[in-house]
Amino acid sequence: MENQETTISLPSIKLQNLTHLSDYIPHLPKHPNPLDHNQYFRPFSGFYITPTDVILHNVLHDVSIKSPPPNDGGHLAYHRAGPRKEIFFEPTEVRAAVVTCGGLCPGMNTVIRELVVGLWDLYGVREIYGVKMGYRGFYSSDFVQLDKKLVHTWHKSGGTMLETSRGGFHLNKIVDAIQDHGLNQIYIIGGDGTMRGMVEIFNEIKRRKLNIAVAGIPKTVDNDVGIIDRSFGFQTAVEMAQQAISAGHVEAESGVNCIGLVKFMGRRTGHIALYATLASRDVDCCLIPENDFYLEGKGGLFEFLEHRLKENGHAVLVVAEGAGQDMIPRTEQQQQERDESGNPVFLDVGVWLKSELKKWWARDHPNELFTVKYIDPTYMIRAVPANATDNLYCTLVAHSAIHGAMAGYTGFVSGPINGNYAYIPVEGVARTKNEVNTNDHKWAWVRSVTDQPDFMRRYSTATN
Repeated sequence: MENQETTISLPSIKLQNLTHLSDYIPHLPKHPNPLDHNQYFRPFSGFYITPTDVILHNVLHDVSIKSPPPNDGGHLAYHRAGPRKEIFFEPTEVRAAVVTCGGLCPGMNTVIRELVVGLWDLYGVREIYGVKMGYRGFYSSDFVQLDKKLVHTWHKSGGTMLETSRGGFHLNKIVDAIQDHGLNQIYIIGGDGTMRGMVEIFNEIKRRKLNIAVAGIPKTVDNDVGIIDRSFGFQTAVEMAQQAISAGHVEAESGVNCIGLVKFMGRRTGHIALYATLASRDVDCCLIPENDFYLEGKGGLFEFLEHRLKENGHAVLVVAEGAGQDMIPRTEQQQQERDESGNPVFLDVGVWLKSELKKWWARDHPNELFTVKYIDPTYMIRAVPANATDNLYCTLVAHSAIHGAMAGYTGFVSGPINGNYAYIPVEGVARTKNEVNTNDHKWAWVRSVTDQPDFMRRYSTATN
């Protein structure tokens, strides 16, 4: 049969607008990019990114479908990150600040280091400051002056050398402090709550018409920030999580009727649990927040685990911290508790599951040995240095943020989309979640690897 060529029409593009300082500050002077004369670069034709260089958010397209493209007539696209031919800051006049907010994540120190080294080596910036203690540090502590020698080995350490905290967000105090210190570039590293705070800071700076670029770098070990491919530190977290599963498996194999129960981070999403399960292949059941489960009855967790114990003599159960929260009994006080960022305080699903497993076995098999080995590697995973892949990511995402800020863009975050680094309006990142899609191939793969029950069948049957 003769091959026939298919004519493919390109989809219409809906480019996401980036705010530029010149949008609200007229007559800003432009400067040639100092990379033209940087000893480490040889700019060539195509070296500098142009306004028409974009990255499509969705690169998958079925050409046989004739329906109109999504999102009001266009496929979402974002400006590509990288150096621009002209910049809007004189490097000798830049006073940059870096702040880390929220919980720890592998790679935070690498991002700080690369922001400092990138500003120093790429653009010749010499006034760079670290803000300690998160957002509250803008108005309640002295800044730390940073240079490339000081941060030289920071990437080898976990945590953040600038210290971090949750809460402490007071908009006017923060922006007043930014003005009072004469800062004109702010680099904010944090999760979705931090990004929502960044939106407010950016809008207030724009309202005051200040010549200050605000750039964000999304940080979440849970990988729950939307739009970007993944967040830095996630691959390190999965690598460490796999080691915890291996330990749980050894413990389970070494006991009689023993369950290795391993709890991972993941308040709203189960990405770490999912990817570590796929990587290890030693898991019998994976429980995540996006997929409800139940304990008792046909098709429930207890029935499945009993079958596995009879079959193999052991089992490994992985659970993300946000799973099963609706099933755990709470006191009235616990129902009202919030952390410093305003998030509901989660109860320990691992401790609860361990207790429920022991009660179940004692009830149904009172004369048989049974052991639960509980492993919670949460703080070990959060606190380790980034691995090689995440370190490279941190360098690229930090340098992308620097290029964007120097080019006069503001109110954006840098991150990978389809393997390429892009500038994304911070409002989109602040309101978008990256949840596990339990209808896609990846979750089906988890179920095929574990052969665990389809807990949703009970709920769908009850609904019908």
